[in-house]
Order: sequence, then C-alpha cells, then structure tokens
Amino acid sequence: MADSILNITGSQSFALPLKTVDLGTLFYIVYILIIAYIIVRISSFLLKKIAERLPRFRHAFTMLIPLIKIIVYFLALYFILTSLVEPNLTELIAFFGLFGAALGFGLKDLFADIVGGIVIIFEKPYQIGDKITIGDNYGEVTDIGIRSTRLLTPGDSAVSVPNYLVFSQAVSSGNAGNVAMMVIIDIFIDSGCDGGSAIKILKEAMVTSKYVIIAKKFPFTVLIEDFPGYHRIRGKAYVNDLRFEFEFRSEVTRRTWAELKKHGINPPLFHPSITAPGAEQ
Repeated sequence: MADSILNITGSQSFALPLKTVDLGTLFYIVYILIIAYIIVRISSFLLKKIAERLPRFRHAFTMLIPLIKIIVYFLALYFILTSLVEPNLTELIAFFGLFGAALGFGLKDLFADIVGGIVIIFEKPYQIGDKITIGDNYGEVTDIGIRSTRLLTPGDSAVSVPNYLVFSQAVSSGNAGNVAMMVIIDIFIDSGCDGGSAIKILKEAMVTSKYVIIAKKFPFTVLIEDFPGYHRIRGKAYVNDLRFEFEFRSEVTRRTWAELKKHGINPPLFHPSITAPGAEQ
C-alpha cells in the first residue's frame, strides 16, 4: 500500500491511503464500467418496451430510466474508488468532499448539470415523454441523462438541453406527466363571414376526430375572438396520446377548411401570424 497526498488548495492537504495499482486493478475498473453500461442499456431498453405496452403508465416506467442511470453510475464510481483507495469510511467520505470541492472549481457547470438532473428526477418539472418548452426549444422529452435532457423537436431534430437550465429557465409542460394533452387549433376567417357557422364546423371536426378524447377530465371548447379584418376561431381539445398532437391538428384543420369552403367561409385577406404550438395569445 502506498500513501498519497491529495493537495486541494495549495495550503491544505489530505493524506489518502492508495492501493497499489496493477494490471488486475485496471481490468477490474474496465469490467465495472462495462457492466454499468450494459445494465443501463438493458434496463433502459426493457423499461421502454414495457412503457410502450402499457401506455397508461408510460411516464411512470420511463422516469425509472434516469433514476437507474444515476444509481448504477454512482455505484460504479464507488466500486472504482474502493479498488484504488483503502475502504476506510471516514477517509472515503473526506476524500469525496475534498475531491468534489477540487473538481468543482473547474467543473462547476458539469456538477450543476448533475444536480439539475437529480432535481428533475425527484421534483419532476417534466418527465420522459412530456411535450415541453424550455428556453427557445419545444419538443418531446426522449431522455433525461446525468448531464442533459434530450428533446425531439417537431422538425425531428434532436436537441440536448443542459440540466442546469431547470434552475434559470421557465419550463412549460404541455401534458404534465399525462398521456393526454391539450392541443390548440386556430382557424382565421374573414371578418365578413359567419363566425357562428365556423364555430360549429370546427367543433364538429374536433369531436369526431379519431385522436380526440372527451371526458369530464378532458373538456373541449371553441371560442371566437374579433380582430380588425378577421375572426380567430380557437378550438381547445385533448388528444388521447400526446404523440398524435400534430396528426390531430393537421386532420382537424384540413377537415374544417374543407367544410368552411362549402359554406362560403373564406380566410382573411390579411393572414395573421400563428403562434408556436401550445402558446397562448
């Protein structure tokens, strides 16, 4: 056994008893890392498969994935350190504290991401499978890692958002952990057209959609608002699965406009800009 001095600040030092590192120790460390990786991959795969078969509990199963990642990787770190350091609990705790402080000076963003990931897992401002807006990014949460959250945007782009943003950015969740999600559909018609008929047509298109869910817990509504030169007909309804958000919006919009044209209801000459999905005006 060899004694090593860990110098933290230049003025403080801590005597750390290190074991002799040989080829067997290196193989053991590689073995631990491989096993941890395999466990994470297999457990993630199985949980995703189970979640797909039980859509009602999809979020509950998928949120076990980041928790398993943290547990497995921290256990792997513990086994690696105990293979290098004499397993004296007091000295090991002191080492973790001093080593963490030392790394914190240069890797504070990484530690902020890790802490942010832990907060996300336990506080659940959003979950895997949620449709969220964080900062300038909107999309479905596909993974919550130790360092970042991955989103799949409507344009099928994968975006990695640092976990520490949960402390500084407002997070908007479209479904808050539920499989069902409200979808807002805006139809703009000329101010000279019959707004009452337009309301009925949009309502009929929504309630007859194969993607909609209507219940006491999931109400729907259609509203009209007047603007100079046009009416905005806004429908709000829940899709039975948030993954059908865009299919629902596209189907209802297409069917609504086909029926509006039959009734001589036209779009405005001035077409207002449409807000991003889920945004309120």
